Amino acid sequence: MANPLFDRLFARHAGKPTPFLHLPDGTVVTHDAFLRLAAQFAHAITAQGLVPGDRLAVQIDKSPEALAVYAACVQAGVVLLPLNTAYTAAETDYFVENSGAKLVLSSDTAQDAMAPIAGRYDAALLTLNADGSGSLSDAARGLPETFDTVARAEDDLTALLYTSGTTGRSKGAMLTQGNLLANAEVLTDCWRFTSDDVLLHALPIFHTHGLFVATNILLLAGGSMIFLPKFDLDAMIAQMPRATSMMGVPTFYTRLLDDPRFTRDLTAHMRLFVSGSAPLLAETHTRMEARTGHRILERYGLTETSMNTSNPYDGDRRAGTVGFPLPGVELKITDAASGEALPDGEIGQIEVRGPNVFKGYWRMPEKTAAELRSDGFFITGDLGRIDADGYLHIVGRNKDLIISGGYNIYPKEIELVLDAQPGVLESAVIGVPHADFGETVVGVIVEEPGRTADLEEISRAAGKALARFKHPRRLIVLDALPRNTMGKVQKNLLRERLSDLFAPAG
Repeated sequence: MANPLFDRLFARHAGKPTPFLHLPDGTVVTHDAFLRLAAQFAHAITAQGLVPGDRLAVQIDKSPEALAVYAACVQAGVVLLPLNTAYTAAETDYFVENSGAKLVLSSDTAQDAMAPIAGRYDAALLTLNADGSGSLSDAARGLPETFDTVARAEDDLTALLYTSGTTGRSKGAMLTQGNLLANAEVLTDCWRFTSDDVLLHALPIFHTHGLFVATNILLLAGGSMIFLPKFDLDAMIAQMPRATSMMGVPTFYTRLLDDPRFTRDLTAHMRLFVSGSAPLLAETHTRMEARTGHRILERYGLTETSMNTSNPYDGDRRAGTVGFPLPGVELKITDAASGEALPDGEIGQIEVRGPNVFKGYWRMPEKTAAELRSDGFFITGDLGRIDADGYLHIVGRNKDLIISGGYNIYPKEIELVLDAQPGVLESAVIGVPHADFGETVVGVIVEEPGRTADLEEISRAAGKALARFKHPRRLIVLDALPRNTMGKVQKNLLRERLSDLFAPAG
């Protein structure tokens, strides 16, 4: 029986002693060893009572074993729900409840915090640590190293990725086998990946960039990955001569460029540097080319669609643009009010259609209907324009979503925390430009009459309630928030006023 995603990405490597993962300690995990481990995990997961279509929520550190959980889920037909390791237990509670996960996978250190959550929603709980230990590994040990692959169709759900808007609760984007496979096939071809490629992989694997873009491409191409636990400057520089390609967020490139060891000689063996998940400053493009001779390839994707556009592999990779629609992807700029397509050069909302576009939002039919048109076009929420040469420019968002270091952050969640603090009358949270992170979070506070807000105490409270990447980098006190005649806070004016807050000195 067919399982298109498993057959195309994984099964073709069965029994092959070819390298797949190069680990920092020099260990090499072959494709064969990886698939045998994944099969054992599939047995252990299904032994917990999970059947095709059931959800598995994972909040675990990056490791070869963590990646094998993904393969196991695909083979067993279980829907993977990867969660940011920075999420607090209170944040994770919502995802487990909303998804109806039947199994939660966490680290040993988080087990005490996760046990009440799993118990509350009648989910099983297993552990998996960065070193590969944990109760999942214990349960898998000694189980068969082959697993009868479950039949799935291209329209069957493979992953549930939660994304945030500016209001309301996080939405679970339903990605199918066909969505992920179509994107992997197009990108492998467009970016010229082959079995000779060695990808320097320092991205997290709870995010679509590191999990579905990077991993799926290298599996499809038959190449290998230098699999680093996280971005570490010394490790990146040490491993780069062994690599042919790298995918990263803008932060990776700014930090590499700040190190004098990152030179033309160091990158001589590289053929491709890709950047995404956050806007890349034109200055970074310029510095990169001057230092190394390489032009970064920037592309544009979303949780709901994976990749939509890319600068060309052959041709002009233009700074400040995200290139052209990928083969099979239709893109148009429309008027937000009428939905009518706009001519090139005009700014409007970006809409995309193609086999990469998700199935809809989990248990949110109204949200799905509002953002996924009946003709298949997805309203991205981003604003853009197409120039005379056909390149797409992202000029902003018609939502207040903040993207910092590749992570999506919605302001309302942070505002609720700030508003609850003593001395705070109201707040507005915005994203402002930051050379390292693309954007960073700033909280604007209006104090209660006759009271003074303790900014240090507010920062501490936010630190306890929110994942680190959501913490406001600066708290600003104003007499009042700017509003329009309808009383709505004009965040665009706040962004303009504070846009230079983190500008380089001089």
